[in-house]
Amino acid sequence: MLLLLIAVGWRNRKRRQSGVPAPFQDFADTEVARFEGMYVATTRGEDWLDRIAVHQLGVRTNADLVIGERGVHFMRAGARAVHVPFAALTRVNRASGMAGKFVEDNGLVITGWVKDDFDFDTGFRPRYHADNAKIYQMLASHLDDAADQETN
Repeated sequence: MLLLLIAVGWRNRKRRQSGVPAPFQDFADTEVARFEGMYVATTRGEDWLDRIAVHQLGVRTNADLVIGERGVHFMRAGARAVHVPFAALTRVNRASGMAGKFVEDNGLVITGWVKDDFDFDTGFRPRYHADNAKIYQMLASHLDDAADQETN
């Protein structure tokens, strides 16, 4: 019974989010760096509890985060990859929790991006703690206000 209620809730969430735009299509890119970890979820921008259910964006899975010359790619196991060109990046943050996943202080890298005037946040938890700062710095360097981003 509980599983049925969960399934009905997820279906209703998808119905309510039917206007959320589909993510970007794959685009040609050259890999610069690759990091193993977990794709946590994509949520409505700066509302890390509002998981996006449509377009498989709310599916938590193991993933590789690939930073290319033209964008960032979340290569997910068992779900479609999420591709974000650097031109669509709006912010990068680090946090301890997102959409029901809570980890150590600043253990998640949150990538903010926009498509069709809809604001998204995508969370990624690197498998190796040392990769957290590397990912953050590489992504922040592609923002227009990179000098204003945190430097750790």
